[in-house]
Amino acid sequence: MGYGIIIRVQGRYALFTRPEMKVERVSYDVITPSAARGIIEAIYWKPAIRWVIDKIHVLREIQFTNIRRNEVSDKVSVDNALQVMKGNHKPLYIDVTDKRQQRAAMVLRDVDYVIEAHFELTNKAGIEDTEEKHYNIVLRRLRNGQHFHAPCLGTREFPACVTLIENRNDIPKSPLEGKRDLGWMLYDLDFSSPNDIQPMFYHAIMCDGVIDVQELSKEVRR
Repeated sequence: MGYGIIIRVQGRYALFTRPEMKVERVSYDVITPSAARGIIEAIYWKPAIRWVIDKIHVLREIQFTNIRRNEVSDKVSVDNALQVMKGNHKPLYIDVTDKRQQRAAMVLRDVDYVIEAHFELTNKAGIEDTEEKHYNIVLRRLRNGQHFHAPCLGTREFPACVTLIENRNDIPKSPLEGKRDLGWMLYDLDFSSPNDIQPMFYHAIMCDGVIDVQELSKEVRR
């Protein structure tokens, strides 16, 4: 296992969309490992390292609420983008006033997580890419509140407040007790074939407020 960090992530709202919901957004019960990784990568990511989520601590009861959100119904055309790159003068934007749609969403509210994670060096690491170097950089960025882009809780409109926990003994104890089966949840996306990106799922089980992602991910399914 590589060098590890522990962070606390809090926010008023969160939306970790279930992929089976096509129109109205419905969140998973807790943050997904891929969303947790995305928060860390917003703070520090390099091609030389790969972040792995170890554990997720859920520090508050799972609470849902319904809201309405504005979304756009279209995407920028890939064909248009390619033609513009070749010199054609075509519009390369979406008119949000014309394409705006209001949709209902079932989101989480008042979320509070502790995420334990570590990084491993990839095959893109060079001689100068030591574990100590990257570990010290991510610690400095966390302490200074620096990030490449604002970390969010599933969607850009729900910002995440991220703080570093330097001592494992300072991890707050979850008020949740007992074992909860959260069902099959999105674990991550498999980018090994860029032309055929596949979702991966794991069976999430929470024991006394803690999800041992590393252990459960041994039985990931596609």
